[in-house]
Amino acid sequence: MPLVKTVLVYLHGLWFSGTEGIVLRRRLARGLGAEDRVFSYPTVRATISENADRFGAYLRGIDADRLHIVAHSLGGLVVWRSFQQAPPLPPGRIVLLGSPLNGCLAADGLARLPGGRRVMGRGMAEEVLGPHRRRWSGSRELGTIAGARGLGLGRLVARLQEPHDGTVAVAETRLAGASDAITLNVSHTGLLFSARAAAQALHFLTTGRFDHAAGAAPP
Repeated sequence: MPLVKTVLVYLHGLWFSGTEGIVLRRRLARGLGAEDRVFSYPTVRATISENADRFGAYLRGIDADRLHIVAHSLGGLVVWRSFQQAPPLPPGRIVLLGSPLNGCLAADGLARLPGGRRVMGRGMAEEVLGPHRRRWSGSRELGTIAGARGLGLGRLVARLQEPHDGTVAVAETRLAGASDAITLNVSHTGLLFSARAAAQALHFLTTGRFDHAAGAAPP
């Protein structure tokens, strides 16, 4: 019986390149028996729509039997936008960690500061600033992981809605139509290094649901 080739693709957040996700990627790739890859994109110079088009083309070029996607923060918006076009791909699941799917008060606060919009770039201006109410209509199962440990620079530029991960509020990570959601007592950047977050992401990628019996922070 031929071996099933599984590929895991990771997307980074604002101002990062993908190397920061190496701990999470290796944990997930090992648990899935998968080859892990990084889709690196210009978070400041390009819009989410432009990056989503590039991401869709990148995915279509991957030779795999199963294709899973994990994205942190702004990367989740690239994934969401890309899958509005329902690209024909091998089966798999998606996990978004700390992604500001319903806007972001911290981003709004930074945008009000001198030079704030320029620092955040075109993608944030297009898809994050202001209120948003997105819905998942993709055919593959998608789960969201939120952090509730309020340690981060976002608290310096805005009064964040409780609970939050220091950058993104839990309510801002929720996506209507998603298969499942869970909240962990982890900070925004900590989601990339937390063994618990990795275990929950792996559980979803494997089963289509999070392990709520393992416990989560109060919503």
